[in-house]
Amino acid sequence: MCDCGVCERIRLTQEGKNPYFVRELKSGYVVLGDVQRFEGYALLLCREHKTELHHLTPENRMQFLSDMALVAEAVDHAFHPDKLNYALLGVGKAVHMHWHIFPRREGDTPAPGPVWQLGKALHDPAFRPDAEKLKALKAALGSEIDRLLAAQGV
Repeated sequence: MCDCGVCERIRLTQEGKNPYFVRELKSGYVVLGDVQRFEGYALLLCREHKTELHHLTPENRMQFLSDMALVAEAVDHAFHPDKLNYALLGVGKAVHMHWHIFPRREGDTPAPGPVWQLGKALHDPAFRPDAEKLKALKAALGSEIDRLLAAQGV
C-alpha cells in the first residue's frame, strides 16, 4: 500500500470520489485546490509516482511540462489573474510530483512576494468553495482546457 497523499488523490479521482477533479490529461490529472484562497488555484498531479522531473523518461517529461503549460494557460484564460506563479514542490506524503499553479492578483497577499508568506492562512477553510462555487470553478477551467485541446487538434 502506497503512503503517498498524491497517489491517494489520484486513486480517489480514478474512483470518481474526488470532487476537485477537473480533467485527465496525458501526463496526469488536473484538480482544483481544496482551498481557493487564490481563486482558480489548480494542480496537475503527475500520473507516474516520481519525485523529480529527471526521473521521467524524456517523452513523459516533455508531456508533463507541456500539460502544465496548458493548464496554466487555461487558468489564465478562465480566471484572468495579473500573473501566474508555478511551483513543483514536495515534502512528507506529497513528494510525488505535482504542479501548483497560483493565479495572482495585485494585493492578494499582505506584502508582495510568494504565497507561502501566508503560512497557515494559505489553507484557511474559509476559502473552501461550496458545492455551487466549486461547480462553477471546475466548469470554467474545464471548458478552457477543452478549448485549448481542441485548438491543438487533441
